[in-house]
Amino acid sequence: MDITLEKDQSTLTASQVWRECLTVIKDNVTPMTYNTWFVPIKALALENNTIKIQLPNSYFYEWIDQRYKKLLHQSIMNSLGVDGKIEYIIREGIEPIEQPSEEVVALRLKQSEQKLNIPDQTFQTGLRPKYSFENFIKGSGNELAHAASLAVGNTPLGSSFNPLFIYGGVGLGKTHLLHAIGNQALKTNPLLRVHYCSTEEFTIKFLNALEKKKMDEFSAFYRGVDVLILDDVQFLIGKEQTQDLFFHTFNALYSQGKQVVLTSDKPPKDLRGLDERLISRFHQGLTADITPPDYETRLVILNKIAAEIGLQIQPEILDYIATHITSNIRELEGCLLRLLANVSLASRGIDLSLARKTVGEISTTRKHQISVDSITRIVCEYLKIDEHKVRDKTRKAEIVTARQLSMYLANEMTQNSLKNIGLYFGGRDHSTVIHACSTVRN
Repeated sequence: MDITLEKDQSTLTASQVWRECLTVIKDNVTPMTYNTWFVPIKALALENNTIKIQLPNSYFYEWIDQRYKKLLHQSIMNSLGVDGKIEYIIREGIEPIEQPSEEVVALRLKQSEQKLNIPDQTFQTGLRPKYSFENFIKGSGNELAHAASLAVGNTPLGSSFNPLFIYGGVGLGKTHLLHAIGNQALKTNPLLRVHYCSTEEFTIKFLNALEKKKMDEFSAFYRGVDVLILDDVQFLIGKEQTQDLFFHTFNALYSQGKQVVLTSDKPPKDLRGLDERLISRFHQGLTADITPPDYETRLVILNKIAAEIGLQIQPEILDYIATHITSNIRELEGCLLRLLANVSLASRGIDLSLARKTVGEISTTRKHQISVDSITRIVCEYLKIDEHKVRDKTRKAEIVTARQLSMYLANEMTQNSLKNIGLYFGGRDHSTVIHACSTVRN
């Protein structure tokens, strides 16, 4: 005879049961999944062998219910026995701990309603209308980032994901999602002040404001937005003044319940050279990665792009391209455009041999990685200067120009740190590189 032993609930609390559940869950999911989806859950009560847990919002519930329902129930039965049950309680709104209260959010919404009944036509959003959630292709590599972005776009002043930090390699759709968030937020509330800009643009505007003594105007603009969307925050590395300003801007927005969305090529913890205070802020919200598209997603993308450019391609050719171009969406698009060009030049139809030739050209181009050395060589050839002189201590104007241009392009086009770039150019320190970049921008 099988006998099921129940734990004495009189000696257990909801918190104790949930801690036991988390121990089981933690052993069965990745650290990122655990921190993102289970740490924010709170145990509220334990009644009649049922634990009541609170989730931040309905989106949170849907995600967990679809993917981790079985794991949750296993963990509950491990703690409460086979009759153990779980009850979800959805709490819409912003979490009270270290985040604005519901009253702050309500006040912010009321302030929006008190604005004019038409959007501010003079406010520059920086958004590109063509990027939307409707034309973003979902796949296994971007599922979390897409779902979180949609949640933020639909509840721009009440999202639990604040900040939302999306990271991944080049050409995977991060910028598309950023613009989609902004466009969706404006659909939700046309009176919102939504602003998108690249980190490079933010830095240039900051330097110009500093030079023209217009810092009050600069700060007032960025602290006055409702949704700030900043692309490629890795370019804050080495820019100490800009980092400090952004830190205070971030705090001002966050404390008022305003939404911040960020992208980078790396997760926050890997942004070496970035202020620890900023990294800590980035970890307060949700971090979601985007990985290269799988075969099925690549095939869908190719069909979509081919339809947009009016290219008739046989399925076996699309299959060949999807199989051999695997790194990112931009290369898929580039391959079809190059295929179109080859068709035009050769005055022939698209066949498998032409597809192989085109994919080969893409692969060859990919092999030519940009380096500090290649940048310096090209700059010096263009300016007709001996390459070795840019590493010397000479202050001749033409040498300084070549050196500064090379430093600027190395900072923009490679993953080298400011310190490494400085070392390449005769052991100069990172402040020299910062000055060079500023001079070239100006």
